[in-house]
Amino acid sequence: MGCFLPWGCLLLVLCVVHSMPPTSSGCLTEERAALMDISSWFMRAKSVVPSSWGHGDDCCSWEGITCDNSTRRISRLDLSRLYQSIPTYGSDGSTSIKSTEVACWNLNLTIFSSFRELELLDFSGNYACLQNFDGLQGLGKLKYLNLSDNSFMGNIPESVSNLVSLEVINLKGNNMSGALQNIGLENLQNLRELHLGSNRLNGSLPASVFALPCLEYLDLSENLFEGHIPINSSWNCYSLLQTIRLSGNKLSGKFDFFWLRNCTELKQIDLSRNTDLVVLVKMHGWVPKFKLTTLAISWCNLDKSMITEPHFLRTQNHLQFLDLSNNNLPGSMPNFLFTNEAALVYLDLSNNLLVGSVYPIWQNQINLQLVNVSLNNIEGQLPANISSMFPKLEFLDVSRNNMSGAVPSSLCNIGSMESMDLSNNNFTGKVPSCLFTDFSALNILKLSNNNLRGLILDGASNLSVMSAIYLDNNKFEGTFPRNLSGNVKIMDLHDNKMSGELDTSLWDLPRLEALSLARNSLSGDIHPEICKLTSLQLLDLSDNYFTGCIPNCSVTLSLYYLDISGNLLSGFPNAFFNSSFITALDISRNQFTGNLEWTQYLSEISLLLLGSNKFEGRISSNLCRLQHLSIIDISHNRLSGTVPPCIGSIPFEEDKNYIIVWPGTSGYFGGGFDVFDDTDYSSFSFSSGYDLGSFTFTTKGNPYTYGRNFFMSMSGMDLSANMLSGEIPKEIGNLSHIKSLNLSNNFFTGSIPETFANLSEIESLDLSKNRLTGSIPLQITRISSLEVFSVAYNDLSGCLPGSGQLSTFDNDSYRGNNNLRSCTSSSGPISPNAVARSVTDDSDSILYVVSAVSFVLAFWATITFVFCHPFGRRVVLKL
Repeated sequence: MGCFLPWGCLLLVLCVVHSMPPTSSGCLTEERAALMDISSWFMRAKSVVPSSWGHGDDCCSWEGITCDNSTRRISRLDLSRLYQSIPTYGSDGSTSIKSTEVACWNLNLTIFSSFRELELLDFSGNYACLQNFDGLQGLGKLKYLNLSDNSFMGNIPESVSNLVSLEVINLKGNNMSGALQNIGLENLQNLRELHLGSNRLNGSLPASVFALPCLEYLDLSENLFEGHIPINSSWNCYSLLQTIRLSGNKLSGKFDFFWLRNCTELKQIDLSRNTDLVVLVKMHGWVPKFKLTTLAISWCNLDKSMITEPHFLRTQNHLQFLDLSNNNLPGSMPNFLFTNEAALVYLDLSNNLLVGSVYPIWQNQINLQLVNVSLNNIEGQLPANISSMFPKLEFLDVSRNNMSGAVPSSLCNIGSMESMDLSNNNFTGKVPSCLFTDFSALNILKLSNNNLRGLILDGASNLSVMSAIYLDNNKFEGTFPRNLSGNVKIMDLHDNKMSGELDTSLWDLPRLEALSLARNSLSGDIHPEICKLTSLQLLDLSDNYFTGCIPNCSVTLSLYYLDISGNLLSGFPNAFFNSSFITALDISRNQFTGNLEWTQYLSEISLLLLGSNKFEGRISSNLCRLQHLSIIDISHNRLSGTVPPCIGSIPFEEDKNYIIVWPGTSGYFGGGFDVFDDTDYSSFSFSSGYDLGSFTFTTKGNPYTYGRNFFMSMSGMDLSANMLSGEIPKEIGNLSHIKSLNLSNNFFTGSIPETFANLSEIESLDLSKNRLTGSIPLQITRISSLEVFSVAYNDLSGCLPGSGQLSTFDNDSYRGNNNLRSCTSSSGPISPNAVARSVTDDSDSILYVVSAVSFVLAFWATITFVFCHPFGRRVVLKL
């Protein structure tokens, strides 16, 4: 019998081995094959794959793979942010990484169906177009699913409700649409976290979401949800709920914080950017059991008692992140937030109606990193010892208030400061030089629109500010430093009192993208060494006293915006900039000469201001190539000849596909502070796009100043005050989107084109001081948008418009047309002094003559009848 026992054991072992799934050195064969398929998908998407994949048969040792120790099946699959573009190598040995050629690359989720013991699947941040969500249905043990930051077109599939073991589902940033109703979320009774933010989900919020018993984290932010939040005073909040994020939707109705009284573990609430949502915070005689660390209620219809009766806020002394901005909240600065116990890291109270002072009510706050109290009515001074009060401050914004006093030098001792905005206040005195030279971390410095004095940049030459310096609209004076150096990208010094010459010969500013020195008293030539600023995109030297010719650079600058208007410059203008880049060009009010043939090469131009120079010659049909034009002003020059009819083919409308990116700075506030336990929200992002100084365009009879949004706010053409002749092309009537048209002070002849009736958006039309004849076309009375209209001092005749918008203008619009008259009254033609003269109408004279002749004929007929006719004599005798 002893002989049979070993054979029995061997048979048992063989049976067990046969029943086990096939493996390849510890890794399941079918799972290894599935991983290689995934690798192939990445390679077809031109992405690198982890170097360990495919090396060795045991896939459990590959990067991102975790297997169960006993079954050797894959239990965790972490493929997050695996996608990386394959670098390409140039002929010179340089490398570059190209992004995907399409919006995303296709991946069928059935590829994961082989991992049947999978508990965690993280495929986030791979820019994939995910398909066939049903391919995950067989993963019955899946607890953690993260497909965020990919693209899953269409609605959330109902099959997600079959994954009943799910504890965390993250589908954030997937372009999903549709409603959450009827997809069976109530089946996910084990769900702890639901991340559906940054999609396009719509409809109402389902009450079933708020009924999930294990829910701790709920993120439905940045979607299109509407209607009320489905909780009320009878809501029995599950005690596990810690985070509610509903920001960036279209929610409305009322939300009362009293409804949250049973949410004892609540830590984070974000209801921001729901402008129709009424948020009530009155205490109703209760004290919250929860202690919030994050509270964000910006851009809501927030209870105005939030600050004036701050009972609720006083109970929340664990707040680290507080954003109550953009709510028009009245009251005094909430000094109770700055107690020694407070743990505030982020505070945003901007764009409210707060009054009071920031000093001396603030106490030392060693944790505070961001303070934004801009756009309020705060007065007083900055604390002299601000560095000891806020030693870790990274962002300080007190702009657009009524603060005064000096800029404290102790600011320079805050080594972590990255962005400081003190603009639009009443600060006075000199600026500490250390702000320009000893602030190694400072990225943005804004001191605009104050009453600051002293030498420009306090005489500093080596700038430490990394990105942007704004000192405009102050009283800085002196000559610009010759040996300026640094890595600054934006330098705005317009509207100060600088003088002397602009010597750029020793400048070392390789990253400078925007420079504005407008409206100072700078003089002399524009130094040719300015051509070394090869990164320059925006240059504004307007309204100074520069003379001579503009530099003829060997390598023309790739400027997008150039404003040198209001100087004494002369010569030929186009040798300074690359015509294929320039978008906005203002060289008006100078002494430039020559013809305009060079303008045909400005292929990207949208704003072209050439007025008040000495240009001559004809307007060539080549000008019609400028199809991106919004505004063109070539008035007050010496142009002659006719206007080319093709000018009516320029659209003069906003091109939504035409994007202009101005120089700017951007960054983020992170500070290691995890606001929502979500790395994508933990950073407060900011951007500082350069604000154009402005430009002037005359319309409606007055000069108007426009800023950076001129492409959307204005369109116009000004050809006035030249020597243009011939008839006005009827094709100009095709400019249906133009808002201002000025052809005055020329020698145009002929009649006003009837096609002007098609100028449906015109607001200002000036045809005065020409030699136009004929009548005012009745068709143009249909224009309803006109605010300013003039045909004065022409040779027009006929009737004044008696109906429509044109009938509402006074005599000033028609004066100086001796043969133009009102046909609805006894008024005569419009005289040069705009007084209607009473005259005898031609038709009335004829009537008088006819009446007199008729009277005479009737009289003599009666006499003849009485004395000559027998019957007449008998009648007379009987009388």
